[in-house]
Amino acid sequence: MMTALSNPTMTGKTAVLPNLPALDFELPPALEASEPPEARGLARDDVRLMVSHYRDDRVEHTQFRQIGDHLQAGDLLVLNTSRTLNAALPATLPDGTELRLHLSTQLPAGLWSVELRRPSGPATKPYRDGQTGMQLTLPAGGTAKLLTPHNPALRYCANQPVRLWLATLHLPLPLTSYLATHGSPIRYSYVPESWPLDYYQTVFASEPGSAEMPSAGRAFTSELITQLVTRGVQFAPLLLHTGVASLEDHEAPYEEYYRVSAETAVQVNQARRQGRRVIAVGTTVIRALETVTDDSGMTHAGAGWTDLFITPQRGIRAVDGLLTGLHEPRATHLAMLAALADSCHLSLAYEQALQHHYLWHEFGDLHLLLP
Repeated sequence: MMTALSNPTMTGKTAVLPNLPALDFELPPALEASEPPEARGLARDDVRLMVSHYRDDRVEHTQFRQIGDHLQAGDLLVLNTSRTLNAALPATLPDGTELRLHLSTQLPAGLWSVELRRPSGPATKPYRDGQTGMQLTLPAGGTAKLLTPHNPALRYCANQPVRLWLATLHLPLPLTSYLATHGSPIRYSYVPESWPLDYYQTVFASEPGSAEMPSAGRAFTSELITQLVTRGVQFAPLLLHTGVASLEDHEAPYEEYYRVSAETAVQVNQARRQGRRVIAVGTTVIRALETVTDDSGMTHAGAGWTDLFITPQRGIRAVDGLLTGLHEPRATHLAMLAALADSCHLSLAYEQALQHHYLWHEFGDLHLLLP
């Protein structure tokens, strides 16, 4: 049974979030994609695709390689070109406790947003006992120092221990070289085996910076993109370096670095003026575009760190459609989806995804939301 709910508003010394529509459902472990489709004998574009039309509630089921059947000449697909980092590092406390340090977001002034995890076989669990001033030893003489909770208000909520910290890193090599040598891709308990970083990249990724893969674009192949361009589908790039995605119910999304070029802003504005559809490939693309789109719907060039939290109350101005993965019950990203489609439509679509045994997470199947 799937129901549309509202998250309770947090009060006291925590940040107050608006009431958010969410989906409450049971995700069977068998529907958590535990390995890349290539390990199951499939090509990247052999994953399944659910196409749902939020204006009339039609739902169709197909393969991703058939996405062109659901696109039109003149559609503009906006892609996130961020490359994924080996953002998980082994770390050791002064008392010898072994942890995993997940690098989330590189911030101004040499700061990082980081998460501490406890190693537990293939899985990792949050480490909740971090303290201000705590220093961690990293491989090859690197160090990380915890400065303050990323959201200091959460420190004083008895039921919400600190998960993300602001920290400084001191590394013996440039960041990308250091991570390439000593890091590994971030993974969670539903992916028991380690996979090379190439499995966490899209074919159009170019600039390193994401803690976790912007996975909505993973199923595209160079051949499929060429086919779509031949049919008149257009593409525009932008950049958003995504941080760790394991948000708690009480947490709004944290800051992420974005960059939208003048050329991409022009393409988006032209498409909207001409009545063509703008389709975001991933929630990261919506976040970046909405950050630089004004109240009149005009998209501008821009760069910086965005903490924009997109909800149905705010709405979406820049796009008409979204290609995305399937999100976990009560995930914050569902508030963004509900800003594009209503909660009743999302409930219907997710019921279909469960009934048809779609796979969740970064190696899973995809959902194309269209008018």
